[in-house]
Amino acid sequence: MTSQPSTPRRRTVLGGAGAVAAVATGMNTAPAAAIAPAAGGVLGDKGKPSVTYRRKRLLIDGEPVLILAGEIHYFRLERSDWQSRLDLAKEAGLNTIATYIPWMWHETSDGSIDVTGRTREERDLGAFLDLCLDNGFHVIARPGPFTMAELKGEGVPARVREEHPEIVAKGWDGQKDTAQTVDYLAPAYLKEVRRWYDAVIPVIAKRKHRKGRPGVIACQLDNEIGMLNWVSNHPSLSDGALEDFNGWLDETYGDKLSDRYPFADAPAGERDKAIRAPKDAYSPALMHDLGKFMRGRFARYVRALRKSAEGNGLTGVPFLINIHGTSDGGARKFPIGISQLMETWSGEPGVFSGSDFYLGGLTVKNVTDLYLINAFTESVQDGDQPLSALEFDAGHADYGDNLDNQEDAESGDLKTRLCLAQGVKMINYYLFSGGFNPKLDKPAGDGNDRIGITGERHGFSAPVDPEGRKNLSYEPLKETVHAVNGLAGALAGMVPTYDDVALGFVPDHYLTEYHPPERESADAILADIEEIRGFGPRGALSRAMLLGGFRYRALDVQSAELDPDRTPVLALATGENLATGVQRKLVRYLRAGGKLLLSGKLPVADMAGRRSTDLADALGLKAGKTMTDADRFWLSATSHGWAAPRAEVRIARAQLCTPSRGETVLEELSTGKGCGFDIPVGKGRAVVVTTDYRCDLDFWMSALKALGASPALTHSPTDPGLFLLTTRDDDGGRLLHALNVTSGLDQVFTVSEKGRALFGGEKLRIPGRSGAMLPLDLDAGGGRIAYATAEITGIRKGEVTFRAVGGGESVVAVEGGARCEGAKSSREGGRTVLRVRRPEFTVRLG
Repeated sequence: MTSQPSTPRRRTVLGGAGAVAAVATGMNTAPAAAIAPAAGGVLGDKGKPSVTYRRKRLLIDGEPVLILAGEIHYFRLERSDWQSRLDLAKEAGLNTIATYIPWMWHETSDGSIDVTGRTREERDLGAFLDLCLDNGFHVIARPGPFTMAELKGEGVPARVREEHPEIVAKGWDGQKDTAQTVDYLAPAYLKEVRRWYDAVIPVIAKRKHRKGRPGVIACQLDNEIGMLNWVSNHPSLSDGALEDFNGWLDETYGDKLSDRYPFADAPAGERDKAIRAPKDAYSPALMHDLGKFMRGRFARYVRALRKSAEGNGLTGVPFLINIHGTSDGGARKFPIGISQLMETWSGEPGVFSGSDFYLGGLTVKNVTDLYLINAFTESVQDGDQPLSALEFDAGHADYGDNLDNQEDAESGDLKTRLCLAQGVKMINYYLFSGGFNPKLDKPAGDGNDRIGITGERHGFSAPVDPEGRKNLSYEPLKETVHAVNGLAGALAGMVPTYDDVALGFVPDHYLTEYHPPERESADAILADIEEIRGFGPRGALSRAMLLGGFRYRALDVQSAELDPDRTPVLALATGENLATGVQRKLVRYLRAGGKLLLSGKLPVADMAGRRSTDLADALGLKAGKTMTDADRFWLSATSHGWAAPRAEVRIARAQLCTPSRGETVLEELSTGKGCGFDIPVGKGRAVVVTTDYRCDLDFWMSALKALGASPALTHSPTDPGLFLLTTRDDDGGRLLHALNVTSGLDQVFTVSEKGRALFGGEKLRIPGRSGAMLPLDLDAGGGRIAYATAEITGIRKGEVTFRAVGGGESVVAVEGGARCEGAKSSREGGRTVLRVRRPEFTVRLG
């Protein structure tokens, strides 16, 4: 069975106690274009909808749209070069321009703010925005106050920190903040920010979208909020922040605070000292609580920015929050950004989030990383908020201009296609055009005295290089965008469809961005969960589900109600630490008939490191020692029950457990102790794997099958690396998104759905490192395409154009009459079936 997303609608995350209230709803089936104003959207002039969102669609003037943007930094270009970069964006097929608007660039050496070009023509922000609009582009404005973008001081003028040193607080143990993070709610900082917004927002607001013409369609509030604090492990422990935090602790724990912290009854000064220099014993609790507290503090900061923006006339368009977190070609740490910022958009009408990701090449190794970026983000949205990618790495990845890195041309196309298959409605290719870092108005004596940290040139690997020449990635990006534009009208109104399997997301597993250094207890929790949370040991759980054929969604198990009818099967990766409340929720789910696949370790403690065994007790499992393969000892696991027969498998770690009931399906070879179990619980059932079992698709599919889960879409045998996703519109039209991430290997296969052959049983061919979006029962050009083994490249009244996928013969089946020059035509019932051997062709309907 497939289902539409069942994300909670209007979820409210309560910052004070960290409690979450959620009301679940299914997808509304009303046509997207008929809904105005959009739920949670914003109204434009005279109460008419301008740019809104509804049911995961982004709407402009009430119509679903797909935004394909390119980031161009006007401040890094001569004004005379603005038009040429827009021409290249137009040639590439983009429909929107995004740009940072750096505070430090517009504030002059005398402290005044120039957004009109009176001191330098490149500071005429209105002129650049107008030029974008005159060229037919929408605009995504990104005015900070932080802008990063390899700008010195992250785009905040140096003067602000110099004149208000109290906004840069010392961190753990009184350490100096080398990253110069800022207390976002420090009164002096907010006063400076309001001054900046008072100058820049009216320029943006004057050009916001109005019906029938291009305009500013969204505004990003700040940039990568909390990122510096996280990567430097430097929470803003200012006097003001600590006063707030102490109040939060008192409100959250009340008279039980002394059970959690020995400093609970101490005077304010002593409490502050105990927080800044925590003892080992309570360091895990402090790590967790400080992260929870900062979620609410970030949300208050965003609300202050929004109030200032709206007060300066910027209404009628949504506000955006971007999420940071990819590194080293992966996204294991990305959910930290989601956890940090989720309260800035959850339950906030007129706000939605967008991801920043820099994954480089997309391969079997990291394809699940991108999938989970979108899935985890969607799990903490409401039923209306769409997915977006606010920084989508677009270049060839030689970021140092050193010829020491270069990604393949196909990865950008694969990443775009995967995002579209998951319902992303806004993609900003970052950076689209490079440029030059101008000199500071007043030399700072910092070496090169430029605004950026990359030297004179910036954006070396962008599709358009600093000099305006087409770079290695320009033509591949152009080809991708034009391919997407052929189906943009259909994609804009579609949402993903899923199997009845969800991967659990535990946001509090990522409250590790502020960990007291060299505290053994906190370090132990970090070591326990860092390599397990979300993805599973070795990434095997999430990767096996995707490559094994499951179109799975993610579910925030902290806030969503775990209903076996809505989520028959739940997979969850966890370590020994899992909040007691979540454990109890899982027990209720199992007893009510839910099926749980647990991978990692058996939870025996909460997130503060205190003993908590509710889930283990319900499972009837007693955790023993954890064995590793260190010191020349080689662990192996043997299979039993439904997991057999298979060869013993080398493993690196096994948590040995003793069951009181159920079946043992994995054993550690040398001890014969269990590390994999199949256990009945109430009306439900759990498969528990407490070893780092490899990504053996057959094993994990067998585990899910034991729980009653099978993918609705299946394909004939192929080599690993091929997977299929689907999106659908309100009329039942679908696109099959086939992606082959293997290199140099064509995948040839047939597709079935619940045992019924799709595409008339025709074989599909997807070349290595490529993908295709193939129609099924899709209304197009005034007719209906029953299926096609070719990809649509254009739709006009009475005709649809296609490109062949993988060479050879393409087959297009149309309900009713159709014709195509040079095609072999036949009738099958009420359908016309056309067989064409050309790379590109047009089918005329009727």
